[in-house]
Amino acid sequence: MEQLRTIGRELAMGSQGGWGQSKEFLDLVKSIGEARSKAEEDRIIARELEHLKRRLADPDVPRRKMKELLLRLVYAEMLGHDASFGHIHAVKMTHDESLPLKRTGYLAVALFLDERHDLVILVVNTIQKDLRSDNYLVVCAALTAACRLIGEEAIPAVLPQVVELLAHPKEAVRKKAVMALHRFYQRSPSSVSHLVSNFRKRLCDNDPGVMGATLCPLYDLILEEPNAYKDLVVSFVNILKQVAERRLPTSYDYHQMPAPFIQIKLLKILAVLGSGDKQASGHMYTVLGDIFRKGDTASNIGNAILYECICCISSIFPNPKMLEAAAETTSKFLKSDSHNLKYMGIDALGRLIKINPDIAEEHQLAVIDCLEDPDDTLKRKTFELLYKMTKSTNVEVIVDRMIEYMINITDHHYKTEIASRCVELAEQFAPSNQWFIQTMNKVFEHAGDLVNIRVAHNLMRLIAEGFGEEDEGADSQLRSSAVDSYLRIVGEPKLPSSFLQIICWVLGEYGTADGKYSASYIIGKLCDVAEAHLTDDTVKAYAISAILKIFAFEISLGRKIDMLPECQTLVDELSASHSTDLQQRAYELQALLGLDKRAVESVMPADASCEDIEVDRNLSFLNSYVQQALENGAAPYIPESERLGVISVGSYRSQEQQETSAHTLRFEAYEMPKPSLVLATAQVSMSTPPTDLVPVPDPGHYKEDHQTSRSQPSGDTISGEFGVKLRLDGVQKKWGRPTYSSSTPSSSAPSQQATNGGSHSDGGGSTSSQARESSYGSKRQQGTEISAEKQRLAASLFGSAAAKADKKAQASRKASKESASAEKATASSAAPQPIKEQVIPAAPPPDLLDLGDEPVSSSPPSADPFSQLEGLLGPASATPVVSGAPATSTSKAPDLMSIFSDDVPTGATSGSTDPALGDVNLIKGATATAAKKGPSLQDALQKDATARQVGVTPTGNNPNLFKDLLG
Repeated sequence: MEQLRTIGRELAMGSQGGWGQSKEFLDLVKSIGEARSKAEEDRIIARELEHLKRRLADPDVPRRKMKELLLRLVYAEMLGHDASFGHIHAVKMTHDESLPLKRTGYLAVALFLDERHDLVILVVNTIQKDLRSDNYLVVCAALTAACRLIGEEAIPAVLPQVVELLAHPKEAVRKKAVMALHRFYQRSPSSVSHLVSNFRKRLCDNDPGVMGATLCPLYDLILEEPNAYKDLVVSFVNILKQVAERRLPTSYDYHQMPAPFIQIKLLKILAVLGSGDKQASGHMYTVLGDIFRKGDTASNIGNAILYECICCISSIFPNPKMLEAAAETTSKFLKSDSHNLKYMGIDALGRLIKINPDIAEEHQLAVIDCLEDPDDTLKRKTFELLYKMTKSTNVEVIVDRMIEYMINITDHHYKTEIASRCVELAEQFAPSNQWFIQTMNKVFEHAGDLVNIRVAHNLMRLIAEGFGEEDEGADSQLRSSAVDSYLRIVGEPKLPSSFLQIICWVLGEYGTADGKYSASYIIGKLCDVAEAHLTDDTVKAYAISAILKIFAFEISLGRKIDMLPECQTLVDELSASHSTDLQQRAYELQALLGLDKRAVESVMPADASCEDIEVDRNLSFLNSYVQQALENGAAPYIPESERLGVISVGSYRSQEQQETSAHTLRFEAYEMPKPSLVLATAQVSMSTPPTDLVPVPDPGHYKEDHQTSRSQPSGDTISGEFGVKLRLDGVQKKWGRPTYSSSTPSSSAPSQQATNGGSHSDGGGSTSSQARESSYGSKRQQGTEISAEKQRLAASLFGSAAAKADKKAQASRKASKESASAEKATASSAAPQPIKEQVIPAAPPPDLLDLGDEPVSSSPPSADPFSQLEGLLGPASATPVVSGAPATSTSKAPDLMSIFSDDVPTGATSGSTDPALGDVNLIKGATATAAKKGPSLQDALQKDATARQVGVTPTGNNPNLFKDLLG
């Protein structure tokens, strides 16, 4: 009977148009809810929109019926359909005198329009009038619409009236006025900057709702300038204390928690104000302790307040008692069966270990449980925690876990993030070079296309340099193991391009070094790689260069090697390639095969990838050519400091784009010609400072890696002596021989070793923490013992006493070895070569997350070998100290090497393995020696040949550049 009564009531309500709406509207909602497909729903809405368009066009529609039609229009537009034909009717309804219709009009306008809509200007006048209304409900509706529709240009029109409403007798109006001012501040801070004091006054409002609304704009202001609001710390603490003591009306309670959202906002504000301020933080400890004691973990909102308390404690000046209370609450989160609470616990633990790393050891089993949880979100959050906890003792376990997880996921965005984290941890904490190479192989194999190419260059440099110690056998073993692993991997399908580049380079350098594999076998593998990647010119370039090296090594050893048919086919194919780079490499291979043993040894010396190359950056051998060109009437070089009136190339291009975009005739008169610049000197002095002159590139020869806009001398300066000429500023050159420039090799910046940590706190809570850990273990196990696998994993992640002792011994041995190698490197570099910079390795930053014992202070500071992957001559981050540097010549030639490199440091040495220019490390910015006067052309060509010996092509994409310059 009860069910029949319920059905009867529903039918009666439907027949009478329940909730004040007609049966048509209820049928529309019902039919949309019962639609079985999106296409059926679209048909229903399209039919409804046609009906509404006809009804709204009728001038005799009653006002009450118009209200329902607008609501049906809102319903259709909220489902994603266009109802723009009814927007004007919503604007008209805001002018109605009836309160229900006006509020409906404001509601529809706020949903239909935004601040950039053309119809907003019709609403501004209505909002101004309604803000002066005597009915506070009309004022509230106008303020709500103002938050949505008033843009930056219209703010001055309504701002004075909104400020007046801050003193309105109704608390609802004052609250909405504060919200409107906050919205105006977000859109145009300069428009409300003089009204900031009003927010301070409203903080003392008698109504808690107005006070709570004021916290939102104050939070934004405090984020911008915390020091300006330090005087409000005591006020915020008092408000939070009153809220926590339930002094607010019960109408503000939510799930029996007193004003929880006001508490959360106050805790966020206190976290910002107390950051790094001991005095301000001292006022907060008492109220934070009260919140922890009164915290309710039975409801979600209670857990949210406790979590915000932990975030506040991790931000303000640390206090041992507060950290202990936060650790206890974190332990409750981790012990919960809810994944949401576990997620909060992992996040809170990541914040607390920055202050006290020992807290992580208390919850190691809980962290392992989260790591093995099937919930993917929780597992990712746990990996973020382990990333912050990584150190040299647990890096192997953590990175292996990350790689295993990376293999099994398909999200490319997160896969890229995991790969970059694995690379960063491996470079920073790798225990050995062999482990680093194996780890990099796994990362490149499973996520090679997502890894930065700089990582590939670092790996090749590490294999070439070895351990940097006296033990050559260890270096040979490292390279031999790399060759073995790459020969096993090279046959696998779908290897990333960057990984194939590494494989080709290693096989070309060290494939036949130990005699384990024949040259024909290695060449066959390289030919297979090139044939399998016909569309990848970079891989083919690496492969043909590796084959060239193997032939050169075999010829220099006096061995005769026959050209394999597949190799001959590859050379013939590349000789006819459209890529000039591949053509040049193929022709160089054919030319090398015709040389004798002595010539090959001088052109391609064995294992020369790490040898220093002295580069004449001033190109002094061109002095005679420049002098001859000046005598023939060429324009002398003008220093950049004297080119005051010359327009940059970038302005040329922008001016040309603007002129070509205007397809109209220009009738203004020609401008008067500008006076030509006075030339400083008649001929170029060899002491002219280097400039950044980049000719206009020819797209037919190469593809720019970095687009640059540099200034060039204007044609007016050349014709200054001979009178006025036609002004060609900004006119593109259509004829003449193309000029060339070289793409800039990207120099790898030294990787910054970020250390995670903070100040160690007092260990006063060790007893309670042990008790919590034991209780946690007993609760989780419930009489069963922890598995041995979890115990081993916990010991690997969080360390043990034995691991700490081993780490200390390894650190001392590593320090002594690196000290010896540094002394040897300094001695060898100072012997027959020019005096170079003496690099003193800087002490590594302290690992604040290191849970082990303090290292012995007497041991010398050891430099991280993986921070040296960015530089070839020492740690790039160390401070160079130059002693006994030779006096450089005061006369320097023009810096034409800027054509080949945009960014060459002076007085420092750095290296980069450039895949396009060769397979060696080019030392840029070597220590300059005294300039020689007038070297012969023979010496210049000999230097060019020396650069080619190790595979470097200084001429970049124009192999005939020197020939063109020398004539």
